[in-house]
Amino acid sequence: MLDKFHDECGVAAIYAHPEAEKLAYLGLHALQHRGQESAGIVTSNGLTLRAHRAMGLVADIFTEDVLSPLHGSLAIGHTRYSTAGDSALFNAQPIMVQSNKGMIALAHNGNLVNAQEIRHRLEAQGSIFQTNSDTEVIVHLIALSKEQTLPDAMADALRRVEGAFSLVMLSSDRVFAARDPRGFRPLAMGRIPRLEGQRQDTIVFASETCAFDLIGATYEREVKPGELVIVGPEGITSRFYSPVAAQSSCIFEHVYFSRPDSMVFGRAVQASREGLGRQLAREAPADADLVVPVPDSGVTAAVGYAAESGIPFRFGLIRNHYVGRTFIEPRQSVRDFGVKLKLNPVRTLLEGKRVVLIDDSIVRGTTSRKIVRMIRNAGAKEVHMRVSCPPTISPCFYGVDTPSKKELIAANKSVEEIREFIGADSLAYLSLEGMKKACADGEKTTYCTACYTGSYPTKWVDVDEILPATISEP
Repeated sequence: MLDKFHDECGVAAIYAHPEAEKLAYLGLHALQHRGQESAGIVTSNGLTLRAHRAMGLVADIFTEDVLSPLHGSLAIGHTRYSTAGDSALFNAQPIMVQSNKGMIALAHNGNLVNAQEIRHRLEAQGSIFQTNSDTEVIVHLIALSKEQTLPDAMADALRRVEGAFSLVMLSSDRVFAARDPRGFRPLAMGRIPRLEGQRQDTIVFASETCAFDLIGATYEREVKPGELVIVGPEGITSRFYSPVAAQSSCIFEHVYFSRPDSMVFGRAVQASREGLGRQLAREAPADADLVVPVPDSGVTAAVGYAAESGIPFRFGLIRNHYVGRTFIEPRQSVRDFGVKLKLNPVRTLLEGKRVVLIDDSIVRGTTSRKIVRMIRNAGAKEVHMRVSCPPTISPCFYGVDTPSKKELIAANKSVEEIREFIGADSLAYLSLEGMKKACADGEKTTYCTACYTGSYPTKWVDVDEILPATISEP
């Protein structure tokens, strides 16, 4: 309904807790912003795995009656927005299969750029796929690996895939967590002190640390790029299944995707977002009366812009958080109806004012155009649009659902043409260097900025050019 990039997915894992299924449920609830299409939880009681997956939101799927049969001490969970594969129940995760190494379940955040290539090869060798999700490729590679142990088979499988993946896996008595060698997607590790009667602490993993806050876990560290962490009866072990490649952590996690109360890539998202707003105020000042965010994603950057510029911050747009997936539109169609369902201007604040409107991105420009018009209709004298990242000119192939290049307005129009299209009095984007500066920290972090530059850290595989006969053996 709002013209935004769609979040990818969220994963969570719990090891050694008497209510692992409930902690997984709560962790997914905190990660709901990362995917709203489907969700699933797989648990283990130490002997067998049990699963429940469904379409919809976490709180709607996992009632007490659903969670009760899932009782176990180990669990993994997934909340999904499809970036590869159809939006359908058969693609919901975690994926659970019986393999020659026992029953395993796997949940994945990211996107594999060579998934179709591998799938074509495996199908030619007789493998039968149950989904059209790229995640199932990893499961097949684990099952077919000649390595004797499950950790070795997992490491072998991960060396064969290319792209972005942060994933958690469950066997009957162990939890696994891994990140791709470039570290595209986040994955954090935390700990809950052992309860009375427990033999060891509870170890947890999640895409974002906001999940830890809800379940009472303490953030310890990020799973490192190229690292495979195994938690089992013997404790925590770690290995690097692949040499670490040039780091390419997704900077858009700090710009938009992650919650401001999370630590991502070892850095507070709140600090990055405020820094983006402050840097934007320095680079693109405006003579105005109010700073107004496009809620919710523009709020933290707007706080930074207001603090740096000295222009008062006001919630001039109010968001309705209770809009369902379906709605009835009146027969006499209301102009900009979809945006009006979610946003409404505060006329008494905006009337007669010069407004700096802060948003995190402009994708197609259609929603920005409607919001600018909405603010003008509420009586604003001027509207100055400021965007807390550079113009988005290229799609993402690493787990973000972005439009094609022909649909990205910044790939086809100049800034002045975009300003004219959305109807703002002025328009400015944050510079690429300014964005990197705002998201920097004491540790050297190298970000993937392909959506702003068109320069990709991996070779993109054009599926249409792949012929099974030309694919080499693994």
